[in-house]
Amino acid sequence: MYHQVTPRPIPAFRKYAVTPNAFAAQMNWLAWAGYVPIRLDALLDYRQGRGTLPSRPIVITFDDGFQDCIGHAVPILQAHGFTAIFFLVAGFVGKTSRWILPDRGIEFPLIDWPAARRLVATGFQCGSHTMNHPHLADLSTPTCRYELLESRHILEDNLGCEVRHLAYPHGSFSKKVQALAAEMGYRSACSVRIGLSMPDDDLLALHRIPVTGRDSLLDFICRLRTARSVGEILLGRAQSAWQRLREAGAYTIP
Repeated sequence: MYHQVTPRPIPAFRKYAVTPNAFAAQMNWLAWAGYVPIRLDALLDYRQGRGTLPSRPIVITFDDGFQDCIGHAVPILQAHGFTAIFFLVAGFVGKTSRWILPDRGIEFPLIDWPAARRLVATGFQCGSHTMNHPHLADLSTPTCRYELLESRHILEDNLGCEVRHLAYPHGSFSKKVQALAAEMGYRSACSVRIGLSMPDDDLLALHRIPVTGRDSLLDFICRLRTARSVGEILLGRAQSAWQRLREAGAYTIP
């Protein structure tokens, strides 16, 4: 799960911004290791008993639709023949990310309709990230339905293709939101629950692996295999060892 790919990350948004050099190294490693990026449709078809998958399938996703990704991520993906899906906030296409750091006056340019249509024409997918990037779980049923359905209709009308995949803004969803997403015609919905997407994964709450601007290439590799960075793995092991020592009475705090 990516957000922004930019050569000039803003410190306040550094966690979500990957540099082009780091992104290129990650894509190079995926190609070297034999990973094959696939469309979300292919994954869903396979899990519903249709079609086959490569031995190392992966779905590359981008949330929010930052304009920087067009110039700094798409050429790298195309150089490898990789596909990806971009989740767009339908009400803000061609505008700025007004939901991010508004108190600091920080707004990022977003992909416009011509660029989004070029993505679709060149083999990428676009999905819905709702109309206005709200916390869906906090909305009334009519408002939530509007965010889900209107965004899909606007995207389909402007892109000329079906839009059947959703990413929950802020990772906010509930059973009610999932039911509404299915009712509004979505085949899948991506969450921000961290983890590998296993065969029994809920198609309306798919796990994803975040890629952060602070990750080294080794962190990226570890995340692909364990969903955790090197530091998170080491911290987890240290905490487990500490807990075992305390349970055994081998170490107490005076």
